[in-house]
Amino acid sequence: MRIRLSGKTRTGVLALALPLLAAPSSGPSWAGSAGGQPLQIKVKDFAIKAPQQLRAGTVVLHVSNAGPDTHELILVRADGRPLPLRNDNLTVDEDAVKARTAGTVEKDQPGTKRVLKVTLRPGSYVLFCNMSGHYLGGMHTRLVVR
Repeated sequence: MRIRLSGKTRTGVLALALPLLAAPSSGPSWAGSAGGQPLQIKVKDFAIKAPQQLRAGTVVLHVSNAGPDTHELILVRADGRPLPLRNDNLTVDEDAVKARTAGTVEKDQPGTKRVLKVTLRPGSYVLFCNMSGHYLGGMHTRLVVR
């Protein structure tokens, strides 16, 4: 059964659902679901605020740039090795990880909010910003999908 919501209703549903996802818990940081549950991710200078664990399946990432600078968000399946750098030694070699890239939000201006729908298999992933020097400055985080 499919239910179609108008834009106004959908916004209201998201407004109610997102605080529930952000609510603290005493257990592991789980979010997302196989049904495509929305998940908030905040990027800000040299930090990515995201859950540490997700359930496998389709997840809708709501990415907001809360920093004063342009950022991007790239989601790559980890293979146990550090991400390879380009010859500039400042950015990740996106061509070398292209086959493992699950999704990308390109050059988000400050205050921008974007939506990225991805389907994730169980495993370990890295979320990172690849603007010059941001990855090396610590703007990356690990995500475990179960």
